[in-house]
This record gives sequence, C-alpha cells and structure tokens, in this order.
Amino acid sequence: MVSSTGGRSGGHDDAALDEIDLAGELMIAATASSGDRLPTERIDEVLLDRTDPGRADRDADD
Repeated sequence: MVSSTGGRSGGHDDAALDEIDLAGELMIAATASSGDRLPTERIDEVLLDRTDPGRADRDADD
C-alpha cells in the first residue's frame, strides 16, 4: 500500500490530523456528557487543555 502523502511531511497533513484528533476528543467528551448538548465550558476545556503538538519540538530547539 502506498501512502497518500507521497513522502511529504508536515503542512496540510499535520493540520488534518490535528483536526481529526480534536473531533475525536470532542466526540469522547460528548458521549461522556449526561446532557443533550455538550456545554460550551466543556468544549473550551477539551480544546484549550490540549498541548500544542509542535510546541515540545520548538521548545527543544531553543
């Protein structure tokens, strides 16, 4: 099987993977919620409590 990235790195592929991760985390939070809707505060917690995946790499370079 050949990768659809064709050997490229970064850019759009990383952004798409981040969006998929975020959507997954929101789905998990939504299924754990007892209400009909996920409260805005919980959405903020899920989205804002994530660490920047590239931050550790950038901090290590400093």
